[in-house]
Amino acid sequence: MRARGERFIFSLRELSGALGDLGTLLPLMLGAIAVVGLAPTPVLLGFAVFYIATAVHYRLPIPVQPMKAVAAVLLTAGIAPAGLVASGVMIGLVLLVLGLTGWITRLARIVPQSVLAGLQLGLGLALALVSVDLMATAPDVAVLTLSLLLGLLLAPRYPAALIALVLAIVLAQLFNAPGMELGSASATFSVPSLPTPAELERAVSQFVLPQLSLTLTNAVLLTALIAGDYFGDRAAHVTPARLSVTSGLANLLLTPFGALPMCHGAGGLAAHYRFGARSGTAPFVLGLALLFFAILPGGLGLATLAAIPAAGLGALLLMASGELAFTKRLFDCKPSCWPVIAVTAGVTVWIDPFWGLLAGSFAEFIRYTAVRVLRRHVRN
Repeated sequence: MRARGERFIFSLRELSGALGDLGTLLPLMLGAIAVVGLAPTPVLLGFAVFYIATAVHYRLPIPVQPMKAVAAVLLTAGIAPAGLVASGVMIGLVLLVLGLTGWITRLARIVPQSVLAGLQLGLGLALALVSVDLMATAPDVAVLTLSLLLGLLLAPRYPAALIALVLAIVLAQLFNAPGMELGSASATFSVPSLPTPAELERAVSQFVLPQLSLTLTNAVLLTALIAGDYFGDRAAHVTPARLSVTSGLANLLLTPFGALPMCHGAGGLAAHYRFGARSGTAPFVLGLALLFFAILPGGLGLATLAAIPAAGLGALLLMASGELAFTKRLFDCKPSCWPVIAVTAGVTVWIDPFWGLLAGSFAEFIRYTAVRVLRRHVRN
């Protein structure tokens, strides 16, 4: 029987790996709390519960992240908490059905390797663009933090993310660098009311449909693929169907109580791995930390998280984006696949991963047809 996951490893590198994905988690989570006025306690508790459950179930550094399309609309257009709950429940139902029926597995089998390489490259570049925006808030802090992270590549035994985060916090005090703005966010717990028909309609058009395309490609297909690349047979249980089911259950059970819609993510897995995570210890520790910050009185936990400089988080995110984008799969592709990879990555960055998947699949069909015609012509 194949070994599933890895025994929990307790080390400084696992702790460093636990912090690796903060560059994605904190800006989106804190931004949603500040802009929409969500109650921070259930948001933090939602991530804590999902992270701990993920660690116990997979026993690998499988990440938990805010749903990015949902968070993007929240930060630009806003939505009532009731509409956000409706979005999370509907997305959860779809993911649960796709996972339990096995339809998501069939989709995973037909996606070409060249398209997957392009999706990874595109998502990595998209994360890099986000990281640049974060680093621009305090370039001096960002450059020094990034320099330290690059230097620590030569000493992989040291907990790079932990050291860099401490340095970033110290530098933020010296240079008066900004953390995340929370405005008038309240630390009280509240359960959102039922959505109106108008809120339901908006939830479907602006949140559910755009997010599903991103979740199916990044949080399900690519996460399972990269887990297999990193851990081989130990990740045999990290399948698209299981990832779809766990994401679906988390949203069905937690968003009605005020949690932000959540999923897994290829970028988060690359970030945890890049900074040393090799077992379920990293997500378990991060879940416990979020639980601790959630129960601190008087909003102290939220204020502590918000004090971490955005520029330092951007440096962590930039390193993780490189881990995701430039993989062995990318460099092992045949030269004839490069146009397919370029098309897929470009559309992924320009629009989103779903359209990148469609455009890349069409480009792969053209490439495959052209290769067959060329071979037939050579034989004749």
